[in-house]
Amino acid sequence: MIFEVGLAGKLPHFEVRLDRLDAAADFVAETIRLNYPSLKVPFHSRWRHFVIEGQDRWLKAAGDGSLPPGSAARARARFELAITSVLLDAGAGPAWRWAEPIAGGNGEAKWTHVGRSEGLALASFASWDRGYFSSTLDEPRRVDAEGLRTFSADELAKAFMVRADNPLDGLEGRAALLNRLGDAIAARPDLFGTEGRLGGLFDTLVARAGILPSPQGGGGQVSQVAAPDILCLLLEALGPIWPGRITLDGVNLGDTWRHPAVVVAGPTNGLVPFHKLSQWLSYSLIEPLQEAGIEVVDIDGLTGLAEYRNSGLFVDLGVIEPRSPSLLERDHHPGDEAIVEWRALSVVLLDRIAPLVRQKLGVTAEDMPLASVLEGGTWSAGRRIAKQKRADGGPPVRIISDGSVF
Repeated sequence: MIFEVGLAGKLPHFEVRLDRLDAAADFVAETIRLNYPSLKVPFHSRWRHFVIEGQDRWLKAAGDGSLPPGSAARARARFELAITSVLLDAGAGPAWRWAEPIAGGNGEAKWTHVGRSEGLALASFASWDRGYFSSTLDEPRRVDAEGLRTFSADELAKAFMVRADNPLDGLEGRAALLNRLGDAIAARPDLFGTEGRLGGLFDTLVARAGILPSPQGGGGQVSQVAAPDILCLLLEALGPIWPGRITLDGVNLGDTWRHPAVVVAGPTNGLVPFHKLSQWLSYSLIEPLQEAGIEVVDIDGLTGLAEYRNSGLFVDLGVIEPRSPSLLERDHHPGDEAIVEWRALSVVLLDRIAPLVRQKLGVTAEDMPLASVLEGGTWSAGRRIAKQKRADGGPPVRIISDGSVF
C-alpha cells in the first residue's frame, strides 16, 4: 500500500524512481560477481559472519566431538548461538570494534579489528563459547533462562570490549533484550521445554514439522517445515522480549509500526509489520534445520530485510529519493513516519530488484532465491556504496538505535 502511494507521488517523505532500478540491479549484479564469481551464493544468514580470515569459528568449536553432525544436541547448540547472536546484531555504530589476535604469516600473532555486524558476530560467538549465557559451568555453551536473566549490561560491556574509546550503540538495550529473552524462556515451557533452554525451540519445530515420504523412496520419511512457519514460531516465542512497542489484544507486535498510507478495516489499520531481526533469525535457522535432516521449503515466503544496508542501497542509488535533503541531515527513531516509509518501500523494491539481478546474471529463482540475492547481493551492495559515499561507511539515513530493531 505504501509503495503504491509512492508510485503515485503522494508519500510525504520519499519519491520512488523506478527508472533508476535497472542501474541499481547492475550494481548489485556486479557486487555478486565480485563476491561469488561462481554465482553459487549461500543464504543470507548469521553463519556467514562466523568466518574470518578463512577460519570458520563454528566448525572449529563444534569439531571437538561433543556436537556430532546431524545430532539434536548440535542443532540445539546452533539454535542457541544463532538466536543470541542475531539478537545482539543491531547496529553497533561507526566507532565500535572487536579486537582479537590471529596467527600471522610468519607464525607470530597479529591483531585484527572488526566492526559492525561481523564484529558483533565474533563478540557474540566468544560470549557463547565462554559460557556467558549459561547458568552452569558444567555446560558452558548452554544458553538457558537463568543465564540470560542474570546477564548484566556491565557483563555485556566487558564481553564486547566496550570502553570510552570503543563505544557500542544500544548497550543497555541489548542486555535488557537478553534478560527479557530469559524471562520468555521461563514463561513458555511449552515452546522452550521444561529444561528452560533456548535450544528447546528446535524440538518444538521438529514436533511441528510434517512427516513426508522420502524423495529417495524405499519407505523412508523426511520432516519438512516451511520457512514462514519458522518465523511464526519465533514471533510467538520472542514476542514478549521487544521493548515498549505497539500491542494488540495484549500481544506485543514487535517490529511493527504505523503509517497513514495503510488503510484497512479493523484494529490493524495503519500497522506495518517488518520483523527484521525475527526474519534475519529465520533465515539463520534454515541451515541448522537442514543439517539435522529437516527439509526447509518456501524460503521465498519470507521477505527481504528492512534494514539499513538493503534500504540504504536504494537511497544511495537514487531509487528512493528524499523529498527534502534535510531528512538525511538529522537523526530518526525507528518509529518515525519517514523511517517506516523508507523501510516499507525497500521491502517491495527488494522483490522488484531480485528478478532483474537474476536476469543480468543468467540464473533462475531456484538457483538464486531471495535469501541469496540478499547475501550476495543487496546487503553487500548497500555496504559497498555506503563506503564509497561516506567516510564512516554508515547508512544514508541516520537512525537512533536502541539495540533491538536494526
